[in-house]
Amino acid sequence: MTQDELKQKVAQAALHYIKDVSIIGVGTGSTVKHFIDYLADFKGQIEGAVSSSEMSTAHLKKVGIPVLDLNSVGTLDVYVDGADEVTPHKHMIKGGGGALTREKIIGAASKQFVCIVDETKCVDVLGKFPLPVEVIPMARSYVARELVKLGGQPVWRENVITDNHNVILDVHNLDIIDPIKLEQIINNITGVVTVGIFAMRPADVVLVGKGDEVITR
Repeated sequence: MTQDELKQKVAQAALHYIKDVSIIGVGTGSTVKHFIDYLADFKGQIEGAVSSSEMSTAHLKKVGIPVLDLNSVGTLDVYVDGADEVTPHKHMIKGGGGALTREKIIGAASKQFVCIVDETKCVDVLGKFPLPVEVIPMARSYVARELVKLGGQPVWRENVITDNHNVILDVHNLDIIDPIKLEQIINNITGVVTVGIFAMRPADVVLVGKGDEVITR
């Protein structure tokens, strides 16, 4: 089974978690794209979705799912999203697609966070995937210097502007042994909007496409 077929399979498995849910939180990325495609078959049962990115918003509208404002919805029952890395403790690195801040907001506002990944995203320790940090543009150089002090090598993701009109630093060569602590430290750097460590609010369920099956963690 190809990696894309694994993504389709795990996206389909996530449909189990949206039964009797009228408003769904929807993330961003290639695996979530498949999930949105499957949602088209449920559009008569769904009131709408809260989206984490302009890209997912466009896709949801294309398949006929209304997109709602989180401010008008309040707490969500379920949020479905992918990850760039996920550990056995359900801690994640997210933000490869640049939507980390909105993803973190929707995750915080949701009762259940369902993470859907293929087996290549599973790791024992976070950090092999460069850690995204969304930054206010005028603080980019300052934040980069502070990240160097933490042992990382930040690289500006040039020509990328987030949906929030900010920039992203991708931090290489970090072994994230204590993800909760590092999440707090980086979030407290002046000029950081948010960091792509999702540990203080981890996933509740991780669905992993492996071989020809989906494993639930």
